[in-house]
Amino acid sequence: MMFKLKSMPSAIWCMIATGALAAAAPAMAQTTEAAGATSASPQRVVVTGSLISRTDTETPTPVQVLTAQDIQRSGKTSVAELLNDLAANGAGTLGTGFSGAFANGAAGVSLRGLTVGSTLVLIDGHRMSPYAIGDDSQRSFVDVSNIPFDAVESIEVLKSGASSLYGSDAVAGVINIKLKKNFQGTRFSAEAGNTQHGGGATKRASISTGIGDIDNDGYNAFITAEWRHQDAIMVSDRDQYAWDNRDWRSRGGNNLTLGVPTSLNNYLSAGRSPFLFNPTGAGGVNNAANFQFLDPSCNFTLYRAGGCSVRDTYGFIQPPTENLNLLVGMTKKLSNNWELAFKGSMFKRDSTNNRGVPLGFSALNYNGATTLNNGVLTNGVGATNTQFAPGSAVGAGIVNTFVPGTATNPDGTLVNPANARLYGYVPGIDGNAQQDNSSTSTRFALDLTGQAWGWDINLAGGLTKVKVNIDYSGYLDRAALYSALRSGAFNVLGNNSPDLMSQVSPRFGGSAESKLNYVDLVGSRELMQLGAGPLALAAGVHWHKRTWDAPASPLTANGQVGNTSAFVMGDETNTAAFAELQATPIKNVELHLSSRYDHYDTYGKSFTPAASFKWTPSQMFALRGTFARGFRAPNPAETGNAGSFFQYQGLDDPILCPTGQQYAAGSVPTACGITPAYVQTTSRNLSPEKSKSYTLGVVLQPIRELNATLDYYKIQVNNQIVTAAGNDPNYVPTFVRGPINPIEIATGVGEGTVIGTPAAGPILYAQSSYINAGSTKTSGLEADVNYRWRLPSDMGSLRAGLSFAHTFSYEQSVAGVTYQLAGTQGPSVVSGATGSPKNRGQLSLTYARGPLDVTATMNYTSRFSTLDPSVGGTDCASTGYDVGGRTYFYGVEQPAYYCHVASFTSTNLNMNYKLSQNLSLKASILNLFDREPPIDVGTYGNSSPQTSYNASLHQAGAVGRFYSLGLNYVF
Repeated sequence: MMFKLKSMPSAIWCMIATGALAAAAPAMAQTTEAAGATSASPQRVVVTGSLISRTDTETPTPVQVLTAQDIQRSGKTSVAELLNDLAANGAGTLGTGFSGAFANGAAGVSLRGLTVGSTLVLIDGHRMSPYAIGDDSQRSFVDVSNIPFDAVESIEVLKSGASSLYGSDAVAGVINIKLKKNFQGTRFSAEAGNTQHGGGATKRASISTGIGDIDNDGYNAFITAEWRHQDAIMVSDRDQYAWDNRDWRSRGGNNLTLGVPTSLNNYLSAGRSPFLFNPTGAGGVNNAANFQFLDPSCNFTLYRAGGCSVRDTYGFIQPPTENLNLLVGMTKKLSNNWELAFKGSMFKRDSTNNRGVPLGFSALNYNGATTLNNGVLTNGVGATNTQFAPGSAVGAGIVNTFVPGTATNPDGTLVNPANARLYGYVPGIDGNAQQDNSSTSTRFALDLTGQAWGWDINLAGGLTKVKVNIDYSGYLDRAALYSALRSGAFNVLGNNSPDLMSQVSPRFGGSAESKLNYVDLVGSRELMQLGAGPLALAAGVHWHKRTWDAPASPLTANGQVGNTSAFVMGDETNTAAFAELQATPIKNVELHLSSRYDHYDTYGKSFTPAASFKWTPSQMFALRGTFARGFRAPNPAETGNAGSFFQYQGLDDPILCPTGQQYAAGSVPTACGITPAYVQTTSRNLSPEKSKSYTLGVVLQPIRELNATLDYYKIQVNNQIVTAAGNDPNYVPTFVRGPINPIEIATGVGEGTVIGTPAAGPILYAQSSYINAGSTKTSGLEADVNYRWRLPSDMGSLRAGLSFAHTFSYEQSVAGVTYQLAGTQGPSVVSGATGSPKNRGQLSLTYARGPLDVTATMNYTSRFSTLDPSVGGTDCASTGYDVGGRTYFYGVEQPAYYCHVASFTSTNLNMNYKLSQNLSLKASILNLFDREPPIDVGTYGNSSPQTSYNASLHQAGAVGRFYSLGLNYVF
């Protein structure tokens, strides 16, 4: 399905008109300081995207700046929440609300929708070790969820390809998080908040203290510490809302409530009472004589009516987290204007993530497939069902295998009890596949700056590391479980001993570690006068060594439990040289040329040039543009020793469900509409992804109080590193199958089945390697409009700011076919089917008078289609199942209303009031109007299968109205 694109002229006109209407003033993300600020000698600074210092912060490349004051005015309590609202943050962004993500608990930014792997995040202009678990087990990214507010001086968002200066990963742009350089005095702050609808209570406290003045004393030393605790918001805390309700019958769909038998689960669904079922009995699932419920609170009549359902009490809408952060900084002036600066930081985040569905005796991990460190698979004892020998005790909680007598079974026994199967949830296990993550990010950095031989020199080196310790619980050792069931040692109704539970569901640990050590040397100077200004040169070299050591958890490696985390082991060494030229050949025309040569020991070399210009015919108008090549080097997860599982698109078993009809004669109903596992394998023959990017924009300042920028961008990424399944037109999966066991086979009469021997065993998995294939092209328009004016009669001042991003086109080529994904759910195979809305915007309004400062911030995301044509989602009927793997409307006609996700706007209100010279009060209300998230039936990137909202784009709506109150004291 193709979407009609808005023409560029009309889009530009809409942007300008919107900016003019918003001239009620500058956004949280400003690009210039307030008008009226003057300086006898303007300070020269180095802006992200260039190595040469300048006085004009409006560079040829579009840069968005968030100051410390902007951050405080946002009302947010974490950097991750702040960056998630960037208008330029698009498809593939990773938020903390996606508890089922490979890298759950972490957060990453995806500029222009090109995934977190194509956005480079720097700390103080230097590389930082990526998170120790990759997004989708593949993409490397820097986790921004554990960077503390009070340690941040500013954040610069470069919205242009920048590989010519920064190397790999800067395809879509760069986010440079600048930490505090120095601090004097002592500052203490504390705040607490809570949600209106339960859960999510948040507390934060920080203290900063520093001594010494660099100019007067020749040194400064400071320390800042921050603690933050956030309670969980459970799925059950919001199940009064439609987006958090599994029963879709009133909306024309299916009832997906746990424990409710429907045609989707062949009328065999584990409920609150375990039961035995005899599939060989006359009448099958429709005959009460074939069931024996083991808990008297449930019976066949109640079960079929949905009265034995189970409430999801495990899943998280917002995971519980605790952060403890420490930053130490020391700066010392040396002789001859040299300066030595040291920063050491330790950012620690503890979080808990849970898949949110109880563990079933037979419903989960049915194939038992696990992966070893060397990528070899072993099939564990996990089976589709559990069978018991005649007369054997099924467990202490199951006294016998009898049901009340019926006309069909006059002796009251199950027909052929050897085939009795146990359905139910394993008691005594809190949560499913729960991971308690403790992520510690450490960084030690030295910067030596000064002048020598006419050059401005910066020599920097750093040791960075991210280590994640994971405590696993809620996993099953099915061999131990089935052994205990068969021996009668396990009570399916509960009250099992702690020793037995530790055998059935062992608690175990694992760890993952990512290191990156770097050295940078950069020099810059003016070479000569050329035309209307100096010819300036900056040149430098870079080296980094990266290691990624994330072995499989021990019980996964030995096949004892199902798959836990993806494993990666590998390293890379990068050596690079780069240079930049800046000139003003004629008056008011600024030119930049830059290039970089990189050598990686994993694949070879890359050369990336770039050029940019800025023409300023008057103070009111400037025209600017850039061209840049970029690349993303294959990382250890793609070329090293690594492995993971993924599921791709539902299909019907070609042997066991050849017609795609569950109850066609000879079909195995459970083999229809399956999403088999694929084993992701690496390749050592990969080439880097390559990109070309263009920007063209204007800078407008028609009056002193108004500043606006408008930039068009176009990016094309080729040679993308993707999995072969679904991307290689010649790829045909070779399925590995389990043993052939008797199973239900459809008779072709209604929904009748008989036990029989199928033609093949069930599909366990297929292998799919990484390849270079396909491309992505995207283009759009981004605007920043800032306005400030003073009100008459000393009534204070007003500021307004608008940041807006519009996507014209987002084309992705898959297996030789190009799809238009702008305004759709696609690409749904990336980061939880985030979706690609065409428009995102942020408008802030600030009023300040004396001690009072009030800011309202509105974050807008436009509507988008739930279709994803790149994976077969071309009409409403294919939305949920083919795109997101959901079954809301599987087998029925989906109402047209759910073929799109409605637009969403959240409004945040923040107030600061200075009570005295030293004490100030802060109060915030996030999601002021308590907007609910729109329903998204295509996404799978949220907390559990129960919820149907987009956690990456609409998490504020799921949290609901949030109040906070805080105090700051300076002395």
